[in-house]
Amino acid sequence: TTAKSTATSTATSSVHESLDGFKYYMVGRCDFNSSELKDIEFIYSYYYNKDEIIRFSSSVDKFVGYNDIGVKIAERWNNDPVQMVRMRTAKESYCKHYIEIWYPHMLARKGELLRLVTPPGGKHTHMLMCSVYGFYPKLISVKWLRDGKVTTSDVTSTEELADGDWYYQIHSYLEFTSGEKISCMVEHISLSDPLIRDWDPSLPESERNKIAIGASVLILGLILSLAGFIYYKRKMQGQSARPVQTSSDQFNLFCLGHWTSLYLCTVLDHLRPV
Repeated sequence: TTAKSTATSTATSSVHESLDGFKYYMVGRCDFNSSELKDIEFIYSYYYNKDEIIRFSSSVDKFVGYNDIGVKIAERWNNDPVQMVRMRTAKESYCKHYIEIWYPHMLARKGELLRLVTPPGGKHTHMLMCSVYGFYPKLISVKWLRDGKVTTSDVTSTEELADGDWYYQIHSYLEFTSGEKISCMVEHISLSDPLIRDWDPSLPESERNKIAIGASVLILGLILSLAGFIYYKRKMQGQSARPVQTSSDQFNLFCLGHWTSLYLCTVLDHLRPV
């Protein structure tokens, strides 16, 4: 949909090895564009040998199989009241719970948009720096406007700089002449419209040398991952293989541990094709 911001949280329980040497694993995720329950979709997928074989989606409210064994298991689970209750409640108990934690603390970031700095060499021009902080994903557009028109002359910019916490920052510089109307325009996937801030030369010199425009809330930081994939090493050579549980009735809800102080609960089902 147009201008829809989607954040995705993913969590993988573990990777299991079947007797034939292939691996199977389970991934749960929450797709959302707000913290409202109606804007959240819970998806839980089962993979075997890199192929998705079964998926539960809260949008369709059932399991769907993608191969012969997946269709059979999905049909059995759709008729299992316990399985269905666990899947249906995950949207609210898991997705909504953590989305409400992340939205105010992780997705609402503040950025100083324009700052006046003195150019080197004592030139009779001024230099503006437009800085954007705390955005994700990486792709972003920062442009300068002179009297309402995009300009590329006298502009230098950094690349997107990683902060080390999945977020990025970028800085763009423009040399300008007094009397020009200067604006900085930011475009990002999380913004429905370009974010434009005008330079106000009427501010006192002391304020212009600090922060020109002030802080604006940027709803950036989207398609967040609540957790990355958790991989387990193969068994040591020579170690006898442990039988894989084949009963798909063993369906357990448990917590994987924490990442950035959040506990990620996911659902495991030990299964393998027969």
